[in-house]
Amino acid sequence: MSDLHTHAFATRHIGPRGSDRDEMLRRMGAASIDELIDQAIPRSIRLDRPLDLPGPLAEHEFLDHLRGLAAQNRVARTFIGMGYADTITPSVILRNVIENPGWYTPYTPYQAEVAQGRLEALLNYQTAVKDLTGMDVANASLLDEPTAAAEAMTMLRRVQTRRTAAANVFLVSPRVFPQTLEVLASRAEPLGIELRFVEPSEMVFDERVFGVLVQYPDGNGQVEDVRTLIASAHAAGVLVAVATDLLSLTMLTPPGEMGADAVVGNAQRLGVPLGYGGPHAAFFATREAFVRQAPGRIIGISVDANGGVAYRMALQTREQHIRREKATSNICTAQALLANVAGFYCVYHGPGGLLEIAQRVHGLTAALDEALRRAGWEQANTAYFDTIKVVAGKGAGGLQARVRQEAEVAGLNFRYFDDGGIGISLDETSSLDDVRAIVGVFARVTGVAPGSVAGPSTAVRIPEALRRRTPFLTHPVFNTYRSETQMMRYLKTLERKDIGLDTSMIALGSCTMKLNAATEMMPVTWPEFSRLHPFVPVEQAAGYQRIIAELEAALREITGFAAVSLQPNSGAEGELTGLLVIRAYHHARGDFGRDVVLIPSSAHGTNPASAVMAGTKVVVVACDAHGNVDVDDLRQKAEANRERLSALMVTYPSTHGVFEDRIREVCDVVHACGGQVYMDGANMNAQVGLTSPARIGADVCHLNLHKTFAIPHGGGGPGMGPIAVAAHLAPYLPGHPVVPTGGTAAIRAVAGAPWGSASILLISYAYIRMLGAQGLTDATTHAILNANYVKARLEGAFPVLYTRDTGRVAHELIFDLRPLKQASGIDETDVAKRLMDYGFHAPTVSFPVPGTLMVEPTESEPKDELDRFCDAMLAIRREIQDVIDGKADPKDNVLKNAPHTAAAVSASTWSHPYDREQAAYPLPFVQANKFWPSVGRIDNPYGDRHLVCACVPVEAYAAEPVGASEP
Repeated sequence: MSDLHTHAFATRHIGPRGSDRDEMLRRMGAASIDELIDQAIPRSIRLDRPLDLPGPLAEHEFLDHLRGLAAQNRVARTFIGMGYADTITPSVILRNVIENPGWYTPYTPYQAEVAQGRLEALLNYQTAVKDLTGMDVANASLLDEPTAAAEAMTMLRRVQTRRTAAANVFLVSPRVFPQTLEVLASRAEPLGIELRFVEPSEMVFDERVFGVLVQYPDGNGQVEDVRTLIASAHAAGVLVAVATDLLSLTMLTPPGEMGADAVVGNAQRLGVPLGYGGPHAAFFATREAFVRQAPGRIIGISVDANGGVAYRMALQTREQHIRREKATSNICTAQALLANVAGFYCVYHGPGGLLEIAQRVHGLTAALDEALRRAGWEQANTAYFDTIKVVAGKGAGGLQARVRQEAEVAGLNFRYFDDGGIGISLDETSSLDDVRAIVGVFARVTGVAPGSVAGPSTAVRIPEALRRRTPFLTHPVFNTYRSETQMMRYLKTLERKDIGLDTSMIALGSCTMKLNAATEMMPVTWPEFSRLHPFVPVEQAAGYQRIIAELEAALREITGFAAVSLQPNSGAEGELTGLLVIRAYHHARGDFGRDVVLIPSSAHGTNPASAVMAGTKVVVVACDAHGNVDVDDLRQKAEANRERLSALMVTYPSTHGVFEDRIREVCDVVHACGGQVYMDGANMNAQVGLTSPARIGADVCHLNLHKTFAIPHGGGGPGMGPIAVAAHLAPYLPGHPVVPTGGTAAIRAVAGAPWGSASILLISYAYIRMLGAQGLTDATTHAILNANYVKARLEGAFPVLYTRDTGRVAHELIFDLRPLKQASGIDETDVAKRLMDYGFHAPTVSFPVPGTLMVEPTESEPKDELDRFCDAMLAIRREIQDVIDGKADPKDNVLKNAPHTAAAVSASTWSHPYDREQAAYPLPFVQANKFWPSVGRIDNPYGDRHLVCACVPVEAYAAEPVGASEP
């Protein structure tokens, strides 16, 4: 790769320069990058031709190209609703959060000491959801509303009071949104849950029923009192989940006050752009009694080593990478960035501002209702918040088709029901002019003018019994930051507490924390992309459709597969989708008994969790002494389950960071027994342009676009996990109930929107178009180069656990700290926390092997940053040696006390046997760009024993944790 082309994106994305590469190769004993790649990857699986992709575009060329595609999208005035609403993102949040690498480049806050800013922001979000829903506790967000509803269904089954296998029926109101009904069905069937779609007034709670889901307001917009339903269900031992709308709950009695056991929905309308379907933050709230069964991440409060308040992810032992096949959910991420936006929207507007927005939306909706009634139209909803359903009728005597024709001419999008009704939902962006335009459409159909619409109606179309009486968002954080100056400073205060890629390298193994380039990110907030509703007619999204088609084609070429679905909006959801596609394939062939999935012991924890959710039984395959799949054990277990074998789930290169030489033999063994091979795409960053899932013999894979293809991690989401499949699996790619997509024999939808989180597909599209075939391949080779360089520099100090026989690793590697722990008492956590004092986020700790650190530098890091990281690790090794040699106290040392805060270092007293300079400035480069952790080491067990998952005043927390629960 040449460094001479100043406008070539590859020279900006890839870190090492030419002279640096030569020195790095010399250090590791390789004559060239080609020789290194030959030593890292088996020749038998190498591609025999370059990728066939369009040539690379310079950044300015790409932006010009994308502006042309953006112009093909038509942002009409849209009133479709169905859980999605246009919104106004405050500029201070748009510029300082959504468009700010300080917020979108950090990783999930596992290392809480360097993540206090976004942890506080997520706690704000949880508190807002808890307050608005009237529930005890909320999680830190889920992927989308249908996923949240499905998770509520499975949680209610786990905690059901009947505790019998026969209780497997879940009652669902047919007036739940159609995309939610579809995802519920997708999730229920493999788990043996029977869905019954029953009107709430007709529900009967027999001994087989364990739970209920209703929508409030319902999918038609009607607001109905569900208290009687919930009381009747509870009397029969049945639990109830309610899907709802957060803005409406500023005016409506919250479900928690009605007795709901779980409350779910989409927080999108709280300042998060539509984005043609996402990404958005779904919310999930429940009772405190169920908190340990709740899905997803929950932020809680604990204390640090200095006795101060500190935030952390609570109850992490629930997570699937620990529980594996015993996991109750495969949720591996949140939608952290979008949850933060929604939380900040609540901070910015406060309770009064939210109520003002809600009242205006409701007033305009009532004014529209009144005007249409004056013009002779019947409206079905007797009580509503923001949605009316006009009775128009279909067929020869109906007017729905004529209204639709007039609306399309006027550039207005409505929802059209099968029964001839017309749904119209207003939102924060709706205006009086919009109301008049809507009324004009209906007037032109009948020729009856309703008279003028002077302003929002003062009538409240919510029954007295359903009007909210209780306060919400009472915490000071929601009542303080009213000026933009205050808000900006608050956002910056939080941002400065965290380490993102804007601070330093984040060498997390299995996470691929590469550059998220500004040019890739910019178009996401362009209104032509950000303001499209996911259910607009596809011709209004022609630009999106071309991007989707080109991205799918590129991913087919990169994977070697025949077809792609972009619907799954996380890696774990991609895993589940791939397994459901395999399941459908087997069933179509009459193989209904194939219900066993083989999974290597080294696999990521979401693999067994996803397999269980797909209705299969997990059989674990051993790894040999070199960390590779034990082929003999695999063969024995495949043969033992020959008639039941559904699939093998395998990560390649392995989770141990090695290209296994026998991978094709592994795939052949599974195929010979009638199974399919699912390749986990977590490590695809080591494959692109050099090998492919199809080349190794796989049948399906998912791709983490938030790893390999440059979508940022957002502090714990968003992500995208599309799947690519061989031709024989293509017919089963997921469909959608609203916008047709998927294969000819499509499985049910797995996400709420047809193309998942469509707006961030722009990022991966940009990444591929700007790098081109050679740039993508160069990115892969440099990822492998950087990992092997780190190995060369550090293997003398920290043993490398696994390599190929050539001594090479792939794009990541595992350092074994267990011998050092035996000798010194210093463990991997101590090293992780000490790295913070050097200004670095820790590598992956104790995964996939306990007592280790897994490092993945990615191709984006330049040599000087790699050297700083290696210098820090070598300095830490010397600090460990001081403990071993007795020069440092075994308990009171720089590692056990790390990280060191500015307050601790500058305190008037200093009792440690090492000096302050060693604590804070252990190497010269640290002084030039010091990052101060805002808290000391956090006490995790204390936080789980005293569970606090919402904002409380510090003085109250110091006295007694509010809402504390016993373990």
